[in-house]
Amino acid sequence: MAVRFQEAASVRLDEIYRYTADQWGEEQAERYVLGLFAAIEGIADRRTISRQVPAEFGVQGFFFRHEHHFVYWRRLSSDDVGIVTILHERMHQIERLREDFGL
Repeated sequence: MAVRFQEAASVRLDEIYRYTADQWGEEQAERYVLGLFAAIEGIADRRTISRQVPAEFGVQGFFFRHEHHFVYWRRLSSDDVGIVTILHERMHQIERLREDFGL
């Protein structure tokens, strides 16, 4: 089972790295992004506990929290894990999630 990043998730990872590097340095940015990748890779073997996206969000998928971010994902038809987006805890989750899911 592979992990595939949709465009929105890839863009958000870049934004997270740049922001963290600007605020707290490149070492912290690397540590944070590597932690995100480790949590994402844990989806396949269930080391990372995910919950279903609430029905009121209007999308089907799963999510988990990693420090200050929520990672939203769905199972692809190939049975791979599709990372849809990564949103900061202060972002309006429903609006951004619908955009990134393409709704």
